[in-house]
Amino acid sequence: MTDAMIRTISSRVVYANPWMTVREDEIERPDGSPGLYGYVDKPDFVLVIPMERDGFHLVQEFRYPIGRRSWSFPQGAAVARDREEEARTELAEETGLTAVSLERIGRLDNAHGTTNQGFHVYLATGLTPGPARREASEQDMIQTWVPRAELERMIDDGRVGDSCSVAAYALLLLRERTGK
Repeated sequence: MTDAMIRTISSRVVYANPWMTVREDEIERPDGSPGLYGYVDKPDFVLVIPMERDGFHLVQEFRYPIGRRSWSFPQGAAVARDREEEARTELAEETGLTAVSLERIGRLDNAHGTTNQGFHVYLATGLTPGPARREASEQDMIQTWVPRAELERMIDDGRVGDSCSVAAYALLLLRERTGK
């Protein structure tokens, strides 16, 4: 089986703001039939797994699109010269933590049916606390440390429902199991 390519005939912006663009593309499928595809065009972001004492630091904030607070690993996009610096910036901004070691453990697609955005997952260890430097949009953010077993319960019962955080944790578990 080959990767059949969809050809873009035209593309137009139907909405844009400083954080995202919604595009609508006229396409041609491999069999020649026409189609329409809408998607969100957003830059990649970083997600940081701050781990210490066989547990993890999490942040919680109100998420407007789902209308409730949600726990997750620190994540976001920051102006930086590279992804590692971006990860260090997001970690310090949201938690106040700095990391002696920051290891990239993978990249995942966010929601590949609706957006081209992906995220880069970093494991942060050797953590030192400091003051958080949150943005205005993060003023309601709180943080906590939970043992590994509690994180897994939080995933199981939906308190950690952020799919990116759950997928990043799966990457970490694979890394721990395979040693890669």
